[in-house]
Amino acid sequence: MTVDEAIAACTDATRAHSSTFYLGSRLFHGERRSAVTVIYAACRAGDDAVDEAPSSEAARERLSAWWAGIERAYAGTPDLDDAVEVGLAWLLERFPVPKAGFDELRLGLLSDLEPADVADLDELMVYCRRVAGVVGWLVAPVCGYRGGDETLQMALALGNAMQLTNVLRDVGEDLRMGRCYLPADLRAKYGVDLDDLRAGRVTPGYVALLEELGTHANALYREGWRGIPRLYGVAALGVAVAALNYEGILRKLRQNGYDNLNRRAYLRPVERVALIPRAVVSVVAGGRS
Repeated sequence: MTVDEAIAACTDATRAHSSTFYLGSRLFHGERRSAVTVIYAACRAGDDAVDEAPSSEAARERLSAWWAGIERAYAGTPDLDDAVEVGLAWLLERFPVPKAGFDELRLGLLSDLEPADVADLDELMVYCRRVAGVVGWLVAPVCGYRGGDETLQMALALGNAMQLTNVLRDVGEDLRMGRCYLPADLRAKYGVDLDDLRAGRVTPGYVALLEELGTHANALYREGWRGIPRLYGVAALGVAVAALNYEGILRKLRQNGYDNLNRRAYLRPVERVALIPRAVVSVVAGGRS
């Protein structure tokens, strides 16, 4: 497989699985555009290794194979028949993407192999960091940035906000797969019963629980937005578009009355495109308050 073929395959995977990430990637240019799609495809391949496996044992084997491929790419010896490995090896010749980010992702994916029932918000945020927050660390070297570790912490906050948004959007789908990422202490605080959720009942307590987590997500978005203007060039615009898309999903969830048990909150294509001018204004203004 040539590098061009590998990048094309990674781009196709990004387009197929994440309209938000794909739209953001289109605002990059040249090698940076290719690089962010390779990062997404590499992360997605790990996620699919777990989610599409027929059993927990098969998922562990597939995740181990995925990690071996990541290690081959970092060693500069990719499997030439694997688009992700070829693309990642190409990427690593150009950008200092930290392997530790993929290792944290692996730990997060391993946790998906066990029945998910997190105890509290701190435990939930560790999960968010591992399966999505670290994507900010992986993408930042491709974007280029100023501000050192402080900017990386802001990138982590933005990734955490996006994953927390995913958690809130996908409660119904996760329950059907035997997972629940709503913290047990908050469920107890608001009197939320999992049997009610499985039956599709949106209770006042459930709405209050989601409001509290949504407020936390908004605080993380505010922290993440502080870092976006520190990214170089058009990269700031690409990340801003992605951030606005995820914030839009959170707003849709509220508009739907927090019914994430029977319907899915999403933005229509025209709504996503309409966010681009807002992203430009936000970046030029130095971020959002």
